Amino acid sequence: MTRIFAILLLLAQASATKVLPATDVKASDIQATVKEEIAKKLTDVPIRTVDAGGHNVSIAVVHRDKGSNLTGMAAHDKVSEVYYVVEGAGTFVTGGTLVKAEKRESSSDTVRQLSGPGYAGSGIQGGTSRRMVKGDMVIIPAGTPHGFTDVQEAITYTIVRIDPGRLLALK
Repeated sequence: MTRIFAILLLLAQASATKVLPATDVKASDIQATVKEEIAKKLTDVPIRTVDAGGHNVSIAVVHRDKGSNLTGMAAHDKVSEVYYVVEGAGTFVTGGTLVKAEKRESSSDTVRQLSGPGYAGSGIQGGTSRRMVKGDMVIIPAGTPHGFTDVQEAITYTIVRIDPGRLLALK
């Protein structure tokens, strides 16, 4: 009897587990989004945000021109990010303390579509700088201040955002 109960329990768990479909983001999607960003003078455009089973995952693309004025730094309360440099180069800072940190409004598009709740600042004190070039990646845990301080060449990078609180709007 115990054996039958254990088998039924395993079957119930297996049938309760929802298999989610994979989500493709093609190179053509990234290229089209970059063209849109440049034409509309946008930065940080989400391509897809999906339910990944217990958390949301978002893929966005950012394009910054050479010498961009980069005074905005950020720290996200709950969302972790992974950056991958597709083209170009820039100086990226992580860690330390945000300068003039201000809480983001919970109703803002930035919070709902891009990065969840957190803080924006005018700079970072005491962080670690690194030059990022094509092919480089960096993992930014939730709560870690970060941002580009200089763009030596026009830079395009993708961002994978892991949102355990499911705050980012699905797209």
